[in-house]
Amino acid sequence: MKLKIAVLPGDGIGPEIVTQAMEVVQSVCEKFDHELICKEALVGAVAIDAVGNPYPEETHILCMESNAVLFGAIGSPKYDHDPSASIRPEQGLLAMRKRLGLYANIRPVTTFPSLIHRSPLRTDLVDGADFICLRELTGGLYFGRPQGRSEDGSTAYDTCVYTVEEIERIICLAYQYALKRRKKLTVVDKANILSTSRLWRQVAQQIAKEYPEVETEYLFVDNAAMQIIQCPKRFDVIVTENMFGDILTDEASVIAGSLGLLPSASIGVHTSVFEPIHGSYPQAAGKDIANPLATILSSALMFEYAFGLNAEGQLIRDAVQASLSVRIVTEDLAETGKAYKTSEVGRWISDYIRAAKI
Repeated sequence: MKLKIAVLPGDGIGPEIVTQAMEVVQSVCEKFDHELICKEALVGAVAIDAVGNPYPEETHILCMESNAVLFGAIGSPKYDHDPSASIRPEQGLLAMRKRLGLYANIRPVTTFPSLIHRSPLRTDLVDGADFICLRELTGGLYFGRPQGRSEDGSTAYDTCVYTVEEIERIICLAYQYALKRRKKLTVVDKANILSTSRLWRQVAQQIAKEYPEVETEYLFVDNAAMQIIQCPKRFDVIVTENMFGDILTDEASVIAGSLGLLPSASIGVHTSVFEPIHGSYPQAAGKDIANPLATILSSALMFEYAFGLNAEGQLIRDAVQASLSVRIVTEDLAETGKAYKTSEVGRWISDYIRAAKI
């Protein structure tokens, strides 16, 4: 199969972790005899510095022409320390989501047996936890208008807006995932307070009638946040709006014990983007110490969701699990053992894949 991938390293540790993920992708393509066509493009702060636009038109064209996008991270202290800046790196991420029609962010939350002790939650609570969160990406507070500040700067405002169509497409997608898993869907909203949440619940209740074989429950977001910590194994598929999803998925990351372990897929109308859920970690940029595993696991999702190549994705996960079992890990996971470099971890996983029997 021919795999055409747009590679967007971005800012901070992005180039380092994406390099390792692409080496893994290359090793998988060699193992399964796929033709890999990849090209890099600018996004984020590096794009602003180069061309004055965090999501340049050339980058967008490349993404549109590709089967999938592997993305690193966006963000720079240079812009974080200047709140008055009219152009910010994060605008590139929002523009990419909007222009590519990335309406659903999928974040699997699973545990790794060799790392369960790192979770701040009790082992009996997290051992065996396995659920996915679907976060709506193109609506809500992040895109609602009007948005801004008063002339004197003393008042700021954001508007949360959702349409029936936006809600329908992600609810339907969530049911499709629930059908392939344990047939339980949790719809998270704040319908006792927010008009947009009441619309979410109304639409979800209508669609639920079409999926009688799926158990559907509705939780207010504050209750959902509590339940994720108290009993994460009760969840199978969670679907929610943009800001709630942003917060809940970061909260859920503690179940695995590290942000550096969680991948994500953003499913789009035109193409899909695969990225780690962590940020650009500028303090570690260029030091070869960042954890590449979330990005490598994102490439596993890419093989599965973008190309339907499940065996390839599973081989990557097996390699990551093997690296964790023998403690080939970066300093954030090393504890009292040896800490390996970003490049060493990536090379070990690539070598494991090349040596694997299929």
